Amino acid sequence: MWRTRPGPVSVWKNPEVVTRLNRYYQLIQEEKIARYLLVKAFPINVELSANLETLWIEHDRLSEEFKQYLVEYDQSPDMKTVPKPITPSFLDLKVKIADELLKECCFCERRCEKNRETEELGVCKVGKEAVVSSAFLHMGEETVLVPSGTIFFSGCTFKCVFCQNHSISQEWRDRKTGEIYDGVKRTPQQLSLVAGALAQEGAKNINWVGGDPTSNLHVILHVLQNFEVNICQLWNSNMYLSVEGMKLLLEVMDFWLPDLKYADDDFAKRMSKIPNYWAVVTRNIKMAHDQGSGEIVIRHLVIPGRIEADSYPILEWCAENVPNALVNVMGQYRPAHLVQRHREKYSDIYRGITYEELTQARNKATELGILWEPVS
Repeated sequence: MWRTRPGPVSVWKNPEVVTRLNRYYQLIQEEKIARYLLVKAFPINVELSANLETLWIEHDRLSEEFKQYLVEYDQSPDMKTVPKPITPSFLDLKVKIADELLKECCFCERRCEKNRETEELGVCKVGKEAVVSSAFLHMGEETVLVPSGTIFFSGCTFKCVFCQNHSISQEWRDRKTGEIYDGVKRTPQQLSLVAGALAQEGAKNINWVGGDPTSNLHVILHVLQNFEVNICQLWNSNMYLSVEGMKLLLEVMDFWLPDLKYADDDFAKRMSKIPNYWAVVTRNIKMAHDQGSGEIVIRHLVIPGRIEADSYPILEWCAENVPNALVNVMGQYRPAHLVQRHREKYSDIYRGITYEELTQARNKATELGILWEPVS
């Protein structure tokens, strides 16, 4: 019924894919250095004991300087050489800011402002420590990414009623007792070893995913402090981060794998219990495109009966605002989780998508000049 993706080798024979994902392609060919390693070698001019406002001022100054530094490094004779890390570095500054934000958590736009340092829990139910459900070499991701070294965190900022991973996103922790059902607590040092093992097994990237990785932004930055492998860092997320969260990631992530499900905010709130979806997620994807690496595969899940309300406006936005991005127009929707349990309440989406619906969405992508075939 559905078309077959090109293989992970043949996909790189497509010159447009190589052009749009050029730095990532060179990185997996060991021709470039992962951004986080360059951030670790970028000096700061502030004491880490300074107040948060002062730290942010220095962070924003360095963000501008890093753009030019990256260009110059990529063109230098040392482009294949990992620079020696320094202390304190731009990465140390990011870690310090993240640790401070954790005390009134605003990593995502829910802005619960809970003190997660003392284990106060917000909507995501994630405390100070990371809970990891699994970590393995994943062959089912987009062809440009496999094999992908996936690290699945428990917990999520969304409450999607059709979530196929609800056991790790929403039902991983007892609401009353806090007992963890799915996942094991891991320190940054332990996760650094996990990521290293995935790299040794042949991963092309370290894929931070979940659930959703946003709640563990501070942990991931700590991991990178302990990590030394020249490998792509990939952010695989619903992209409901705050501006502060995005700013901490822009320089360290080599590749972005965001979801973009809804154009209709009312439908987003009904499906994922999330307010102001469109403005937040499109803002963040555009930040990744314009201010981050710009190497992006957007995942758009086609939902039954939502072609004109969601798929068309999403594809139109992508074509106009993030022209370098590839788009995976996904046909994997199926009724799961609460949709499966409460058929009457969600009767409008209690079915899979049809061949005609997926074809309509993909034809629209083609009409708009979106590159979707290599990753869908």
